[in-house]
Amino acid sequence: MVPGQAVAPPSIYGEADHYVRLSLNKDPNSGDWVLYRHDLEKPSFLGHFSREFCPTRSRIQALTGFVNYLNTTTGPPMGSGHFPDNDVKRSAYFKHVKMYDSKGHAWDPHTTRVFDVVDKPDCYNTTGLLFDFKKGYTFYYGGPSGCVG
Repeated sequence: MVPGQAVAPPSIYGEADHYVRLSLNKDPNSGDWVLYRHDLEKPSFLGHFSREFCPTRSRIQALTGFVNYLNTTTGPPMGSGHFPDNDVKRSAYFKHVKMYDSKGHAWDPHTTRVFDVVDKPDCYNTTGLLFDFKKGYTFYYGGPSGCVG
């Protein structure tokens, strides 16, 4: 999987969702952040972020999703291209969100302050972190194309 590559089969809005399982962990030896995909027969390494690029845990958490475009152009869709509505068949989402320490121990994010950063809520938005018994800690995000500047 590389940036811009589509996940197949694609989700169908309002009918079926398809997903990839990703993990982002801090390498205890190098301090770099490493990204893996886990929904295939065996985990596959996708890449890493240098520890100098992401020196603190809070900065790496902010990299879960963003849209960036020139002020003179219109923005692309984010997620499913629709505002989030807490439905996996209509919204892009992250589910079973966990926090990890440098030794790989996981904990639920309810013990850590989590901030939503949405600088253009009329274009893109998020539900914030929600708890669901079957999906664990989850958040939904997205927005349509066409936002200007």
